[in-house]
Amino acid sequence: MANNLESNITKKLAKGFMTAFESGRVLSKNINTQLLSNAFNPGTGDTVYFKRPTDFKSVETLTGDLTGSTESDIIVGQASGKAQPYISVHAKYSEFEESLELDDLSAILAPAATRIVTTLELNCTKFMMNNSGLLAGSPGNVVTTWDHLAEAGAVMAASGVPRDDTWFCAVNPHTQTKLASDQRSLGAGGVAAGDIDRANKMAVINENFAGMKVMTSSTLASFETPATGDLVGTVNGAPAATYVAAKDTMTQAITIAGIGAFSGVIPAGTIVQVAGRNRLNLSTRRPIIDGIGANRLFTAVVTADATIAGGAGTLIVSGPGIYEANGAYNTIDSAIADGDVITILNADSTLFQPNLFWHKQAFSIGSIPIKKLYATDTVATTADGLQLRVCKYSDGKTNTQMVRFDLHPAFAVLNPFFAGHAYG
Repeated sequence: MANNLESNITKKLAKGFMTAFESGRVLSKNINTQLLSNAFNPGTGDTVYFKRPTDFKSVETLTGDLTGSTESDIIVGQASGKAQPYISVHAKYSEFEESLELDDLSAILAPAATRIVTTLELNCTKFMMNNSGLLAGSPGNVVTTWDHLAEAGAVMAASGVPRDDTWFCAVNPHTQTKLASDQRSLGAGGVAAGDIDRANKMAVINENFAGMKVMTSSTLASFETPATGDLVGTVNGAPAATYVAAKDTMTQAITIAGIGAFSGVIPAGTIVQVAGRNRLNLSTRRPIIDGIGANRLFTAVVTADATIAGGAGTLIVSGPGIYEANGAYNTIDSAIADGDVITILNADSTLFQPNLFWHKQAFSIGSIPIKKLYATDTVATTADGLQLRVCKYSDGKTNTQMVRFDLHPAFAVLNPFFAGHAYG
């Protein structure tokens, strides 16, 4: 009888694939995954919702008499987890049948897993870049010294980001060559060759600097600005400034005019700044004072490509400027008004790749359960809840065997004020 080694082939494939997948992950291991783990089901559709924490305003009195004071509003917002496109790798089985059946999986599984990990983390960092509400440094300035990175930690602390979980900072791999002149002992130390967390550990260049775990990433997202010719305009009409308007998306629509005669697209990832409106510490609700004693102006990131015609258009920004009388949810010290000067901080005709810093609970990443196909398949789940499917199937018409690997990710913005772009 001829040898037949196919009985448990998808389980063997899944085991080898998961090992390669887990060992290649970096940024996706440093974002909340538990929140979206097992959150999706046929009843939720492509979106799931999570309650945002409420906040209140304290009142100080000499006698304890609250007559005349205004009660805090109890406003419940929701963060949404949104399904992303499938990430798949598929190939004809007949081209590598011998390797699979003889358990020589490395040549096949490692590249497939690496490709899915790379695509996942590229998409994830783009999502993070487009939804990070804070800014450290000046867009376009390269990080060259440790004090540039310390600015990111200072911005998080001054913004009231809690220290109840890990803070991270991911930088371009070439940045560590700049930092090496200040510190000779960069790197995470020895890492065993078979360590399933090897890539994640090897990415760390400092376990705790300015309160952050600093690491390199080769999957940071980038964007290119068009030739606008003019980077300064005005706000055209006061945007909605209430928490009720922003609570479910944590975005804000700002209509602008006067960006010269520019017509084109302002890309997602662009940072804008509004003059005269100052950021507040979200813990104390007091203005943020920088290292030279100045107020930190309101900045926000454009979260979706914005079409501009004749210098005018609407920007949807992440990290809204909220200002209302109650004050419990205010993010700025006065409301953005019609006629305010707004500046695009990213120079035109330039390629940008911002470093990122974030609190672990700023974002969440998960996966949507994938239904079983009418074929031989196996579903495997990582320790933190990412589910992948391995499926072996055939095309009887063409007489070919095939295999596919699938991940159906979902991303969520939990708090844009827990993350930002870091420049020099």
